[in-house]
Amino acid sequence: MIYEFCARTDRGLHRANNEDSVVFDTAAGLAVLADGMGGYNAGEVASGMATAFIQAEMVRWLAQAGRRANMREVRRALEICVENANQAILGASLANPQYAGMGTTLVVGVFQNARLTLGHIGDSRCYRLRNGSFEQITRDHSWLQEQVDAGLLTQQQAASSINRNLVTRALGVEDVALLEINDYAVEAGDLYLMCSDGLSDMVSDEDIARILAADGTLEQKATQLIDAANAQGGRDNISALLTKAKAGSGKRGLMARLLGA
Repeated sequence: MIYEFCARTDRGLHRANNEDSVVFDTAAGLAVLADGMGGYNAGEVASGMATAFIQAEMVRWLAQAGRRANMREVRRALEICVENANQAILGASLANPQYAGMGTTLVVGVFQNARLTLGHIGDSRCYRLRNGSFEQITRDHSWLQEQVDAGLLTQQQAASSINRNLVTRALGVEDVALLEINDYAVEAGDLYLMCSDGLSDMVSDEDIARILAADGTLEQKATQLIDAANAQGGRDNISALLTKAKAGSGKRGLMARLLGA
């Protein structure tokens, strides 16, 4: 499987700075998105630390482990990297008064061969478009989602609630990072979208799906998603990280195996 990545982030129309951070590494098959929180520029610091730390550590580990690493090993490596990032952010928060209470949501994916190892904390999301079917494959760690799960609110009521930004998990705020990890089979033609709530709160799932399903490059789709969020008011920072799966040639796969890649 061959993966193509594209990322776009925007300050939005009302925020003075951008506390979202997005990175990807095509060679490693790694995608990371974080949405920071905290006063002044503390959220920007937290999200930047998360993406930079996880990218550096996971790319290094994946380069050493190669494609021989099984899914269990990838999951464990991801857990360790995220926990180390959690400790780094928490330590900075405790050591610097201006960063007190900072934290960040996180969604991180490792795309290897025909599989995805996906971890997330908070309400940043990952969606998948497959053969015309659009689905949110992460579940928000938020107060609203807990109310919906308990049957106390409908999805429609949750969508209009003033409490939509109350997350129940975040990176860098507690001693242990509660990372949720799931594994997925990837099919050729799949399109994955990681996004901050600045997109998902402003643009409906139906409109997101329509943009992703339309013709165009990943760059065009990412720009259209951000434009759509700003057209609806752009109340928050907006980030979109797209990953497209394409079938690799059998000849290339055989050569890679002969070379030990």
